[in-house]
Amino acid sequence: MIRDKSAKKPAKDAPKKDAARKAAPAKAAKPPAIKAPAGRKGIIAIAPPSFRRERALIKRGVWPVAGCDEAGRGPLAGPVVAAAVILDPDRIPRGIDDSKRLTAEERERLFDKICATAQVSVAVASRSRIDRDNILRASLWALKRAVVALPDSPRHVFVDGRDRLDTACDCEAVIGGDGIVLSIAAASIIAKVTRDRLMCALAQDCPGYGFEQHKGYAVPEHLDALDRLGPTVHHRSFFAPVAAARAKHMPWTIEPVRDLFAVTEMEVQVEAAVEFDASANL
Repeated sequence: MIRDKSAKKPAKDAPKKDAARKAAPAKAAKPPAIKAPAGRKGIIAIAPPSFRRERALIKRGVWPVAGCDEAGRGPLAGPVVAAAVILDPDRIPRGIDDSKRLTAEERERLFDKICATAQVSVAVASRSRIDRDNILRASLWALKRAVVALPDSPRHVFVDGRDRLDTACDCEAVIGGDGIVLSIAAASIIAKVTRDRLMCALAQDCPGYGFEQHKGYAVPEHLDALDRLGPTVHHRSFFAPVAAARAKHMPWTIEPVRDLFAVTEMEVQVEAAVEFDASANL
């Protein structure tokens, strides 16, 4: 028999390599990377919020589903504004995202589209309520009021943050929800645009503070105005920079705090007299 010398002989360890290759676990497929927008190098792209959680509830027969968020917890002046939104699954505007990731122009454009296609409600917690209840309680009060004010009562509510609302329906708190749940993101846009417009209106009544620029936040320009002009009726009294400015410009409004451990000279004389009378009776 004539053998073809050109035919390659199988290596001695080939069966072993094939067996090892078959036995080796397959490498896990890497998740698809999200590409950054063209022309924006060095920026890590973040996935936008989705309607996935809302659709999961719809499949279970739970509807309407609302998302709610607030704007204005951190500023030194102005109200807290809360919004609740029920998106129409068939008419969701494109481009909805966490309001902090959008420009002012994008927020204004989406504000009009959301109001035209979804159920929207807004509630405002005033400066006086913030001073009376504290900022957290005032925010939760406004969020609940916004949910109650919706045209259709929701059967499930998503709220941004870690605090659930005392609502008649199920409420689910989602930390970072404005970047995860589309309904919350829509509510964040409504709340932010509404509050920005309110602060621009307050700027006309209180010139010199720059409310139209910083919207009441504690930026250097605002702190400088507080130091020069003092607080307005729209400033939150118990926030530290406001309290310091009030003590400087309106010291008569600061109630002195009595030291419970201080002993006055009059009290010492009274106690000594009482002790002397008690010893005389003996």
